Amino acid sequence: MSHDTTVPTALILGLTGAIGGAIAKALAQRGFTLRALTRRRPAERPSFAFPVDWRDGDARDAASVRAAAEGASLIVHGVNPPRYARWREDALPMLANTIAAAKAVGATILFPGNVYVYSSASPSVVSETTPRRPTTRKGQVRLEMEEMLEQAARDHGVRVIAIRAGDFFGPGVTNSWFAQVLAKGGMAATSVQRLTRPGIGHAWAYVPDLAETFARLVDIRADLPNYTMLNFAGHYDATGHDMTDAVRRVLGRPDLPVKPFPWIILWLAAPFVGFMREAIEMRWLWKQGLALENRGLVGLLGQEPHTPLDEAVRAALSSD
Repeated sequence: MSHDTTVPTALILGLTGAIGGAIAKALAQRGFTLRALTRRRPAERPSFAFPVDWRDGDARDAASVRAAAEGASLIVHGVNPPRYARWREDALPMLANTIAAAKAVGATILFPGNVYVYSSASPSVVSETTPRRPTTRKGQVRLEMEEMLEQAARDHGVRVIAIRAGDFFGPGVTNSWFAQVLAKGGMAATSVQRLTRPGIGHAWAYVPDLAETFARLVDIRADLPNYTMLNFAGHYDATGHDMTDAVRRVLGRPDLPVKPFPWIILWLAAPFVGFMREAIEMRWLWKQGLALENRGLVGLLGQEPHTPLDEAVRAALSSD
């Protein structure tokens, strides 16, 4: 009796990013061979705890993506535009390249989404069916990306697993509000910064939990519809100080100063610095609570992977 011993392959676009690397780790633990597209020279490529088949190329080049996807059963679209000023010009074509490659080789796309598709007019708790009416430029681009994936699944049979989540934090997640602002300095932090007013909630996503969620959905992908969009609840800071309190507990410093974040600095720098403009545009997410309702996800998996807050915060602080 013969058995299929083919090892499945996943192409990771954005392996060196927080979510791309975390999903790659979760897939490697399930026996996937990992392949990655990179513009970096061999000496500049980071090492991982799992083997990586590096391919030279750029996610903005359709031919590179198509060639790298040959033989892959999954494509993780974890790549973001390298420049804020060209978000639309780069984000949409890169996703189009991923969709075209997935269609050509029959791969399933894993797409980490976010809450930018909502707005200050959205309800305080959103589900997968809550109307998407973004009022920001970045939110509009994200909406168009979701619509591209929906159309690819509907019209061309491309399989998509997409998950919307809150702000990332976790080990190795350096380009984040948690690492760069709230708990800057990691285990050596001398203060923490509060980004919201007391009583204003905020959604956080512990990246290893989100990656594990993707991997568990991959395990059951044969039973999913072509297009699966789910919400990841993560850690919702309902009080506006749950996260800062956790940092103080983990550091053993209940007296660690908590300072309000000086948003005025972003306003002053916004005309000159692209990141500052983007941060100001999305400030509404810090001025009102937006929680993600995850009944769809729980219905499929039984429960959402969920690391206790203090354990997650400790891992995030220790990696800074």
